[in-house]
Amino acid sequence: MIVSYKERLDRDHRWAMDQGGWHFQRRNDVFWTLYRLLPPLEEQGIAYAVIGGLALFEHGYERFSDDIDLIVTPEGLRAIHDRVEALGCVRPFPDRDQVWDLETGVRIDFRMVGAYPGDGKPKSVSFPDPAEGIIGRDGVIYVSLPSLVELKLASGISGGIHRMRDLADAIELIKILKLPADFADQLDPFVRGRYAEYWPELQGPEREP
Repeated sequence: MIVSYKERLDRDHRWAMDQGGWHFQRRNDVFWTLYRLLPPLEEQGIAYAVIGGLALFEHGYERFSDDIDLIVTPEGLRAIHDRVEALGCVRPFPDRDQVWDLETGVRIDFRMVGAYPGDGKPKSVSFPDPAEGIIGRDGVIYVSLPSLVELKLASGISGGIHRMRDLADAIELIKILKLPADFADQLDPFVRGRYAEYWPELQGPEREP
């Protein structure tokens, strides 16, 4: 049975500290898995866009992430499942849209194009086509910044207490990147009001507790 990356982090705190340091140099097992996995996907013509914590990292909010999140098409996901061993991965839970890297144990989660963030219920915000992504460092395709902010806000607004981290991520992006007020014009109306609500409070110094 493969040991997950997260379990390895929990078992060995010294190793976990090393992984954390290497993460911010893009050299730990998560980034190694990302860089190893993507070329075979591209060779097979499987479109993807990186989302989640690694997309936050690419856009300037550098926090640790212990997994990889990819947007794919339904056809792309079927192709991945058909080639999972050739990709150096295993699918430990056949009922879940995820695979684990055989060497590192890093989990790769897949988000389907057109699916809805947060509560999964229909809304005007959905996971975009990977073709709408942008090329980032090392040629990796990431979801665009407006899409990332939009998805994080939509997930946090609709997902309840279990998705509050997504609202916090959106807030950090606004604050760290000093996004302007009119950035809201690039967002779907479903989240535009929440962006406008948060933006003024993020312009001054952080309040002391």
